[in-house]
Amino acid sequence: MLDLVAACAARPLDPAWLLDVLGLAEVRRTPFKRLSGGQQQRLSLACAIVGRPELVFLDEPTAGMDPQARRLVWDLLTGLREDGVSVLLTTHLMEEAEALADDVVIVDGGRVVASGAPDALTAEHAEDAQLRFRARPGLDTQLLVAALPEGYLVRESAPGAYRVCGAVDPQVISTVTAWCAQQGVLAEELHVGRRDLEEVFLELTGRELRT
Repeated sequence: MLDLVAACAARPLDPAWLLDVLGLAEVRRTPFKRLSGGQQQRLSLACAIVGRPELVFLDEPTAGMDPQARRLVWDLLTGLREDGVSVLLTTHLMEEAEALADDVVIVDGGRVVASGAPDALTAEHAEDAQLRFRARPGLDTQLLVAALPEGYLVRESAPGAYRVCGAVDPQVISTVTAWCAQQGVLAEELHVGRRDLEEVFLELTGRELRT
């Protein structure tokens, strides 16, 4: 299949090399229907790029892949970008978009709700910083808000996952850990950083399940 697609191009990549890079060399004689979902996805990607295109459209290229295969494809796409290939990628994996994209367009219900570089989107739709930690679910976050300086927000974004939004300094961290001690819980996985692209996506599109 890959040899056939390569034969249609003037200066194709070496199909054998591409199969090896994508981890498909061992199944090169396997009928398509007997490949796994991830292997089929990697073959589709190989067919898309073997002809050295200037522009590539990729729809969910890592769907059904295990983490190792996904990282392999990310490395290949990064190489395409460095070679000057324009890649238009659709994905529901915000980590993938954040890792690969120069520009992101977030579409909700057929309408563009935000666009820009990943760093710009996370900076535009986030407070100064966030302190995240995990603890027992259901803690009264209003008590923590009262202990912090004015203007801070505290949310339990998922059961047991807490976020403190606002400028984070050593005093704020000390206040949070002291409050946790008063509640008889330990602040675990404490992390300071900006909101990631997935949180921006959920903020813009909502958290309810879609049919």
